[in-house]
Amino acid sequence: MPTPSSTDPATAPGRTALPGPLERSVGTAEAPGTGPGPAGVPRLPFPERFTAWLNDPEDPFWERPAPTPAQRRNDVLGTAAFLAVALFSAVLMHSYVGVPETEEPWLMYLGVSALILPLAVRRRFPVGVLLVSSVLFFAFYYISIAAAFLLAYQVAYFAALYAAVAWARDRAAMLTALSAVIGCMALWLVVELTITQAYAEIVQAQEPVDGPLPQVLAVQLHAGLVNVVYFGGAVLAGRASWRSALQRHRLAGQAERIREQSAEIARRAVVDERMRIARELHDVVAHHVSVIGIQAGAARKVLDRDPAAAAAALRTVEESSRTAVGEMRQLLGVLRAEDENGDAPAGRRPDPGLADIAALAHRHAENGLAVDVRTVEAVTEDLGRVPAGLGLSLFRCAQESLSNVIRHSTATTASLVLRTGRGPDGPWIELEVLDGGSPRSGTAGTGFGLQGLRERVRLHGGEAEIGPRSGRPGWRVRARCPLPADGSPDGAGAAVPAPVEGSGA
Repeated sequence: MPTPSSTDPATAPGRTALPGPLERSVGTAEAPGTGPGPAGVPRLPFPERFTAWLNDPEDPFWERPAPTPAQRRNDVLGTAAFLAVALFSAVLMHSYVGVPETEEPWLMYLGVSALILPLAVRRRFPVGVLLVSSVLFFAFYYISIAAAFLLAYQVAYFAALYAAVAWARDRAAMLTALSAVIGCMALWLVVELTITQAYAEIVQAQEPVDGPLPQVLAVQLHAGLVNVVYFGGAVLAGRASWRSALQRHRLAGQAERIREQSAEIARRAVVDERMRIARELHDVVAHHVSVIGIQAGAARKVLDRDPAAAAAALRTVEESSRTAVGEMRQLLGVLRAEDENGDAPAGRRPDPGLADIAALAHRHAENGLAVDVRTVEAVTEDLGRVPAGLGLSLFRCAQESLSNVIRHSTATTASLVLRTGRGPDGPWIELEVLDGGSPRSGTAGTGFGLQGLRERVRLHGGEAEIGPRSGRPGWRVRARCPLPADGSPDGAGAAVPAPVEGSGA
C-alpha cells in the first residue's frame, strides 16, 4: 500500500504499469526458443502461464462459492465503518494541510466516499467493483488531487483489486479486467513521461539535490517501486485468498469422503460381525434339527408296537423344534442381503459358553489380569437353563470386555459377575465386568468390538450399558438378556462357570 506525500503526486498508484509476475512453466508444449528455460523444455506463452499462476491448473474450472448472507452483511457494516473513519481522516487532512486552491473541499469528501462505497458489494460483484473503482480512481485523480492522496483512498482501491482476484468466480472475466487495468496504468505512465512531463515539472519545482541518481530518474523509479508493491501486493494477497478457499474446498471434500468411507467401514463391520454370529448360531440350530430328525425317525419305527416310546420321542421333537424356531428367528434377524460363501470348517471345536468363562479368566490371569468370577442365581439352576446361543453370546461379551481391560486400561484386576433375576417381563441373565483402572494412553481403538458386543446383546432381545463407572475410576460393561420362561431341551443349557480361585477384584 503506497504512502504518498502531499507534495509529490508521482508516488500515487497508477503512475506506472505493473511489471509482469514471476513466470512459471506448466509443462505444455511450445516451440523451442520461445522463452527462457532449460534447452529442450517447452513453455506456455506468458498469458497462459499468468492465468495458470492466478488459478490452479489441477482444478481450472473451480468457482469460489458466493459469499454467505453473513459475509454480505459484514461487507456492508465494514464498509460503513471504513467510510466513517475515512471521512474523519479527510476532515483532519483538510484541517492541517488544506486542499489546493483550484478545487472545492467537498470534492475531496466526494472522491473518497465514491471509491469506498462500492466495497459494500465487493464479494458479490468483484469484477464490477474493480472496473467501477478503476474508473473512479482515474477520474478523481484529476477531479480532486486532495482525495487521491488520502490514505483511505489508496486502501479502498487496494481492497477492490484484492477482492477481484480473491472472489471472482468468472476467472476469465477477472483476468480480462485486471489486464485492462494494468494496460491503462501503462498507458497513463507513457502519457505522464512523454507528453505531460509531470515528473520533470515536479523536480523543477523543487530545489536541486546532489544525489547519486538524477532527480527525475529517482522520482520515476520511486513511483514505479511504490506501484509494483501496491498492485503486486493486491494481486498476491487475492491469489492467496482464492487458493486458500480452494484448499478448504478440497479439504471439505476429503473430509466428506472420509466420513463416507468411515460409515462404510462401520457398516461392513456390523455386517461381518452379524455374519460371524450367524455362522456360530448355525451349529446350535443344526444340533436341534439333527435331534428332530433322529427322534422323528425313532418315533416312526416304534409307533405301532410302542406308542409310549413314540410319544416320548415326539415330545423331544416338539421341544427341539420350538428351540430351533427361536434360534432360527434370531439367525434370520442378523442375516442381511450381503452373504458369504463357504461354511464353517469341518471338525470345529464346540462353541464356547458360560462353562468356559472360568477358563477364559485363567487365560487372562496368565496375561497379568486377575479376574474374580462370581455367580448370583435368583433361582437354583438358572444358569443351567441358558440356551447355547445366548451362552455363546455372553461368553463373547465377556471375552471382549476382558480383552479391552488388558488393551485399554491400567487395571491389573477385574471382576466378572453372572447373575440372574426376575422382572416384570420374566427371568433375565446379566453379565457385568468391572475394572478400576485408568485409560491407557495411546490405545484408542476403532470401537468395532463394542459395536459387535451391542449387536450380540440386541440379537437376544437384551440391552447393553458400556461406559465409565460412576463416581470412581474404571470401566463398566453390563449386558442383560431375557431368559426363556420354560426349561431348555437337552443340549441347549450351559454349565455354571466355576469361580476362579485366588483372584480378587
